[in-house]
Amino acid sequence: MNASDFLAELKRRNVYKVAVAYAVAGWALSQGIAQVFPVFDVPNWAIRMIVLLIVLGFPVAVVFAWFFEITPEGVKRTEVADAMPKVATQKKRAWIYVVVIGAAISIALFFLGRYTAGSKIAAAVPNDIPSKSIAVLPFDSLSEDKSNAYFAEGVQDEILTRLAKVADLKVISRTSTQRFKSAPSDLREIAKQLGVAHILEGSVQKASDQVRVNVQLINAMTDAHLWADTYDRKLTDIFAVESEIAKTIADTLQARLTGSEQHALAARPTENSEAHQLYLRGRFFWNKRTGNDLKKSIDYFQQAIAADPNYALAYAGVADGYVWLPAYTAGTPQDCYPKAMAAAKKALELDDTLAEAHTTLAIAIWLYDFDSSQANREFQRAIELNPNYAIAHQQYGNITLSALGRFDDAIAEGKRAVELDPLSLVINTDLGSNYCYARRYDEAIAQLRKILEMDAGFYIAHVVLGQALDAKGARDPAIVEYQKARALNDDPSVLGVLARAYGLSGNKLEAEKILDQLKELSKQRYVAAYSFALVYLGLGDKEQALRWLEQSYQDRAGSDIGYIRVDPLLDPLRGDPRFEALAEKIVPAAQFKSATASK
Repeated sequence: MNASDFLAELKRRNVYKVAVAYAVAGWALSQGIAQVFPVFDVPNWAIRMIVLLIVLGFPVAVVFAWFFEITPEGVKRTEVADAMPKVATQKKRAWIYVVVIGAAISIALFFLGRYTAGSKIAAAVPNDIPSKSIAVLPFDSLSEDKSNAYFAEGVQDEILTRLAKVADLKVISRTSTQRFKSAPSDLREIAKQLGVAHILEGSVQKASDQVRVNVQLINAMTDAHLWADTYDRKLTDIFAVESEIAKTIADTLQARLTGSEQHALAARPTENSEAHQLYLRGRFFWNKRTGNDLKKSIDYFQQAIAADPNYALAYAGVADGYVWLPAYTAGTPQDCYPKAMAAAKKALELDDTLAEAHTTLAIAIWLYDFDSSQANREFQRAIELNPNYAIAHQQYGNITLSALGRFDDAIAEGKRAVELDPLSLVINTDLGSNYCYARRYDEAIAQLRKILEMDAGFYIAHVVLGQALDAKGARDPAIVEYQKARALNDDPSVLGVLARAYGLSGNKLEAEKILDQLKELSKQRYVAAYSFALVYLGLGDKEQALRWLEQSYQDRAGSDIGYIRVDPLLDPLRGDPRFEALAEKIVPAAQFKSATASK
């Protein structure tokens, strides 16, 4: 039999029709199963097995079509069916209509599954938790080389960052999710703490230039597995894996995506695998938030830039490192803030869509240049680009809005940051600071005590609680909190507030001892001029206090002197012409009054 005769025989025996009809019906049926079965909590392995059977059935159906025909009298061999009366054979097409009807039913199941899955998700979620909300838990590192832990952490962080750029989703920040295991036993309780309906779990295994990523999306309210997959790819394809995972999650949660958000999900920050791994190492150390680790992070970010001079995220990392060094007394404002600004501006030259770079630029502009208008524009742009970026909300509220006296707005931004990162000690503490600047001391004290219930060893919360108590007039309890902070950390700023409280309570001897201690420390490390100003306030020497505040301004130490209009610890100096002249340089009275009037 030649080729043309064979093809004609395939057509005569309806093999073509069976193949096409089976492919269409099989596809529709598999799609319907994939959509409907998860609604009834059918495990993923069972769904995969059914789809595999459908695929394996294709050659069986083709072989069956060659040897057999379906007739009104039942299944007959093709030779027998050919010999039957024509009236009977005319009906041999009837089974095709049955298949088409089956395909139509499967397609209907597909759309029904889409609707019922969404309805079930919404119905299972409590009213106070958005149905389109997710937390990405830490990914397990399954690599034999334990030094690859940074890579698993980086993949988790980058998937989270991509999802956070979708305005229709609520995405919990990394700080709050890091305290949980990748596969915890009580998902419902974790979801309740984080205020989300869904959890993404995963693991990463890296070996040489190969990487395996396992992920599963779970409805934490019902423990139903909505989607799971395994990706075995080259290391150079990791961005494509992260994009595919983020896009699938957004689709599964039925999030609306704008064109810019679709572009953000699919972005490839660099084509250089070595640069990307150096960047991930930098973020690994940056997240530890100590002076030494911040310096290590900057070194890795700079190595990433050397490997790829157009890697915008690496420049943003350098900016993030430098802008926080003074807060950990690991660098001076005059040295660090200009470097942070330069790196952030370079990052934005390369990619203007980086919310992280806009945020860091805003922080540096305010802390060094005291330009609230430009800083606010950068904060607002960051939030527009990434509505789920908790740090942007936190810093916008705690830095410029508070400093300008826009207290209601500052507290609203602080609350939004807490919503996005509910277990972050720093973000919760900054909300307490916002209350304190607003002179809402009881709310500040309640907020700060709540943080210390979460972690009694977080020294900054003890400091801010002490400031709130001090400002309220409860000086002895304030001293207790300052002493606790001093026992937990050697931060020189703690000594400044403690000495002020000692002096104002009448214990000037202790205040003078601390003053001597700060003078010695300043020969070894950075000690803020603001701390010396507080000590002299406690000792009743306003002239020296003003001199040191003026030095703080000269040092461009915006994290201290930037709050000159709202800091309750500086209240004894208000009305002094020299003090008011200094305040005018930082926050002009016209800006502060108009901001206060607009509340």
